[in-house]
Amino acid sequence: MTQLTLNLVQGSVRFNFSAEAATSLKSEIDQLMQRLKTVAANAGSGGRPQPEKPMEYRYTGEVFLEVFCNPNIYPSPFAAKVLLTVRDDKIRLTTEAELTRIIEDLGQYLEQVS
Repeated sequence: MTQLTLNLVQGSVRFNFSAEAATSLKSEIDQLMQRLKTVAANAGSGGRPQPEKPMEYRYTGEVFLEVFCNPNIYPSPFAAKVLLTVRDDKIRLTTEAELTRIIEDLGQYLEQVS
């Protein structure tokens, strides 16, 4: 298992993460990006926006990882942030991270493990 590094606004967090879990997270984020684009397009049309469902990704391995994002509160995919929780039996980290940075980190990880 290879370590995934997620860069945060201040600092970073690194933990063991499987390639399968990374692929699953990437798929969830791809769907989130589509929902974010839909919200942005609806906002630009001036019509009443239809609420999109939030992304809630959970992974349990050596650590528990949760990534949450509500696409309805961001004007564009580039402004979106995610709530990130990483915990194990000794420590719990909950912070906000930029979605675009998480996408970059995940892409680098997937290149590394492929």
